[in-house]
This record gives sequence, C-alpha cells and structure tokens, in this order.
Amino acid sequence: MKKKVLYIEDEVYLARIVKDTLELKGYEVLHKKDGLRIQDTINTFNPDICVLDVMLPNIDGFTLANHIRNINPRLPVIFLTAKTQTDDIIKGFASGGTDYLRKPFSMEELIVRLDNQLKLVNRDASASQSLPEEVKLGDCTFYPGKYELQTPKELVKLSNREAQIISMLCGHANNAIDRRALLQAVWGDDSFFNSRNLDVYIKKIRSYFAQGTGVEIVTLKGQGYHFVVPK
Repeated sequence: MKKKVLYIEDEVYLARIVKDTLELKGYEVLHKKDGLRIQDTINTFNPDICVLDVMLPNIDGFTLANHIRNINPRLPVIFLTAKTQTDDIIKGFASGGTDYLRKPFSMEELIVRLDNQLKLVNRDASASQSLPEEVKLGDCTFYPGKYELQTPKELVKLSNREAQIISMLCGHANNAIDRRALLQAVWGDDSFFNSRNLDVYIKKIRSYFAQGTGVEIVTLKGQGYHFVVPK
C-alpha cells in the first residue's frame, strides 16, 4: 500500500518537482498551497506523514504543526525551512515537528528522511503496545495508546515525541536512563540539534508532572536521567 504524504508548500515550481519525484518513488502525494481547512484535509486524505514549508501564507508551518498535533498527535511532521537559527529549529520541534530539512535540499535526502520517519512511527507503535493501556505514575495516569497524560489538574494531549519520551522513561522507572540511548531511541541519532530538542521536551514533561504528583525527572550530569516514580 502506498504511503500518503500531505505536502504543503506555496512555491508552485518546487512543489511540482517534489510531488512528481515522490510519486515516481511510490508515494501518494496530496499538495496544498496553504494550511487552511487542515482538519478537513487530514480527515479526508488520512496521510501517513506531513511535509510542511515553514513560511506559508495565512498560517505559518509552526502554527500549522500545532493544529496537526491536536488533530492526530501520531502524525510525523517534516519541516522544510530556509531558517537556520537554532532557536527556530527548536521552536519547530516544540510545535510538534519530528524532523527538519533546510532549503535548498536534495530529493534523495528528503526521501531518506521520509522513510526514516515512517520506520520510527512503526517502531514506536510496536513499543507502545508493550505498555499497558494505562500506566499509573504517582497521581498521574499515562495512556500510551491515546497519547494522553491525566494529571491532577488537567488532561494533557501529548505530542508524538512527548509520548515517546514518557514511554521510554516508564521503561526505566526508578532507574537511570542514558541520555544518548534516549536520543537514539526517539530521534535515531544524538546530534546537537536533537540534544537541544530533548532538553526542550524534558522541560515540558517536567511541567506536566510538577503538580504535586511526586514524579520527578532528575538530571544525572554527564549520564542522563533518573525517572523517580512513587511506589
């Protein structure tokens, strides 16, 4: 079965090249010039992955990724961007992106990244099935299959990456987890940008647990983290 790619890009010439090339490689591609009516598009097309330009008309790619995350947190999102500042890249990951590719890019690299993201999704789905439907974490309950975390104050809709990281931490409850191993498991490599991205996610996840739950993510300098869960 062909993998479906939702491709949002307002540069018509570039979009035609990317769409034609991906279709020759066996993908089914739906191209849109902007992200308007994104919920209808996703519900109708049911993509396996999204490829978003960052600088889009009407709604930028980062905001669009947030909307996509709320519709389907499992969908991987690859950003295409001319922005090269670290803060912009971190912002992209924090908005729900799972990978990025700087413009100009080669089609060979885009295809490699598409294939890698789809493999990670399949692996993550298998990993989440190894956990129970609900995992008690102090006063919180984590639902791996739903990408949800129920805290004493709210129900948090988790992003794909947040759910992955919490799943990894659950597998090492009250034990140390190596930072590099966590990066390799979630992103597939331990590059500088992914390392910075992990810092952003750990900070966000800590904020979810910082509601009197007794759950802590303790940084082990030079090693990784210790996930403390009340027994």
